[in-house]
Amino acid sequence: MSTATTTSEQSQAPESSPRVLIAGGGLGGLFLGILLEKAGISYEIFERSPEIKSIGKFIHSTEHRNSPNILPAFEQMGLYEELLSFSKPLRGGGVMLTDKLEVISEVEPTPIDNGIRSGFISSSRVARHAVKQDPSSKLHMSKKVVSFEQDQDGVTLTFGDNTTARGDILVGADGANSAVHKHLYKTLEKKGLLPKADTREMNKGYISLVGTTEALDPERYPDVLKEDCQTRGIVGDGSNPYTNLLVQLGITEAAVEGVGSSDWVSQDNQKMLDEIRHFKTIYGTLGDLFDETRIEKVSKVYFEDMLFETWNHGRTILIGDAAHKLLSSTGAGAANAMQDAVILANHIYDIKPTSFVNIQAALDEYKEERFDKIKEQYPQSYMAAKLMYGHISAPFRITLWERIFRQVVFNWLPKSIQMNQLRKDSAYRPQANFLPEAPKRGTVDTISQQPSKRLQKEKEEEAKMKAAYVVAV
Repeated sequence: MSTATTTSEQSQAPESSPRVLIAGGGLGGLFLGILLEKAGISYEIFERSPEIKSIGKFIHSTEHRNSPNILPAFEQMGLYEELLSFSKPLRGGGVMLTDKLEVISEVEPTPIDNGIRSGFISSSRVARHAVKQDPSSKLHMSKKVVSFEQDQDGVTLTFGDNTTARGDILVGADGANSAVHKHLYKTLEKKGLLPKADTREMNKGYISLVGTTEALDPERYPDVLKEDCQTRGIVGDGSNPYTNLLVQLGITEAAVEGVGSSDWVSQDNQKMLDEIRHFKTIYGTLGDLFDETRIEKVSKVYFEDMLFETWNHGRTILIGDAAHKLLSSTGAGAANAMQDAVILANHIYDIKPTSFVNIQAALDEYKEERFDKIKEQYPQSYMAAKLMYGHISAPFRITLWERIFRQVVFNWLPKSIQMNQLRKDSAYRPQANFLPEAPKRGTVDTISQQPSKRLQKEKEEEAKMKAAYVVAV
């Protein structure tokens, strides 16, 4: 077998630095690579896609809001301004419509000052931007993980092309259908070490179709020329199963084909597209937009949710969707994967010397720091799904209770409650503790950053040496 990790690459890293193998070239894996590069830690990224331009295909066409929870880390690395340069400022707070285009509610702009310009950004654009930051020599394409073995001395990845890679830490950042996750759980289950809760199937609730149109005619679609954007959510009612271009599972034959795939995939989506051509939008019908979109640019994803209890074992750690799969209703998936990368990079940086015991301790501490933060988001994602998607109680209808719930939250909920939740959500802004801290933006109180144990120890040792020098002199 050949090996993907060369001796020259390993020798460039300090002896005390662990060698990190990252399976998955999505946002979490790429962002972790950038952080490790800044920290001077040896790493390699192994992506199953055949070429760099394919990276991010599983998130192509998706968008997420500029998040105050992750942008400070971008600012630390000098990427903040460039990131904002290709985002779209958000106009207003958004509008929620019925499938008949009747207004349910108009959400006001967020009045709290979190210091971040509210807007939307293409996840694929972020992924392409991240690719540029990782040296090409550390990014290996067409590397589909088949299995791995770990022991006291290291971890070895085996790929579908019969090559291997050897390192000290393996990070499974390869999505909800993570090969690292599957192999780890299979191994632990054979040994009787996998909790029963982690043997359950993931909850499946919705399918989403996403796509990117060709350049649109500004006369027909005047919003494309505007410098800002506005969100409009369309919620199906009655016998209409479609909400925000999501379909509840079990409703149509097309909706249940291929269930089990949680990555963005270009399957045979034409049948599903044909079923929803008549669906109304403010620009006409969905069919009008489909006619402006090449079929290869349309992907289908199955939204699932599951908070796994097992994130790490030995030298292996899972991040992003491989460890915790949230519904897309809060749009926090991409931000969470990158937050995972920040916190994990902090704990990897603190590993000194690189021993098996220290690695295990660091990965345990990472999970302990992140788990409750992720767990807090699950009730929010369920509530947001009820508000945005509907059809929670039954596939073919929205219940009276759900209509009332939506009316109360959108139109009657006291602003003070909404603001308190927004402040709480904006307070958590993890940063790389081995880089200069980004300046605070806005007036919202933020959670204090955990200092680096390694840097603290080095400062204490430096102070002792200075004190000893003064005494000697």
